[in-house]
Amino acid sequence: MKTIGVIFDLDGVIVDTAKYHFLAWKSLADNLDFEFTEAHNELLKGVSRVRSLEILLDIGNLELSEEKKQEYLISKNEHYLKYITQMGSEEILPGVLSLLDNLDGLNIEYVLGSASKNAPLILKQVGLFDRFKGIVDGNSVSSAKPDPEVFLIGAQKLCLPPENCIVFEDAIAGVEAANRANMTSIGIGDAETLNEADYNYNNLTELPQNFFNMFLAEKV
Repeated sequence: MKTIGVIFDLDGVIVDTAKYHFLAWKSLADNLDFEFTEAHNELLKGVSRVRSLEILLDIGNLELSEEKKQEYLISKNEHYLKYITQMGSEEILPGVLSLLDNLDGLNIEYVLGSASKNAPLILKQVGLFDRFKGIVDGNSVSSAKPDPEVFLIGAQKLCLPPENCIVFEDAIAGVEAANRANMTSIGIGDAETLNEADYNYNNLTELPQNFFNMFLAEKV
């Protein structure tokens, strides 16, 4: 009987595509003639493409028509796609493969819960698409993180109640979404930034080997 399941965010947990988002958004900001820094890029982590553009325009103190916004959203995504279509398995972050192997060995199923509309493409590029039981991405939800919708749908794909799901996230909005869904949240990255998470690790290699056995023991 399945007792727990895992939901992974994509960017910053499975692969690091934040650098490609940064380059694509920076190119747009350069075209609009204002500075966009890596610190600014942190504000876009875990949020939808539309919301990211809104934040970007706030940084530049600009207002655009809806038509122009759509034009820039398309051009940004085209720029981003040029990067991710060059990705390969070498871009899988440290600890991911051993963690997935561990979950497989424990018969714990896992799904993806990501704001990215390109999530299926990225997983295929790095060779992980077939390992996930399901994918919930930006095309599957009506509300972006910190709304818990993406993770609640993930729990449905796992056929588990939310309280039996463990979420791996690297973004403040994602941790908040997991907490609002009544799931166990694991922050991957800076513990001070992700201080609302139930557990914190700098990266997946720090996760204790017996981590999931502890949860399984609690749920039987």
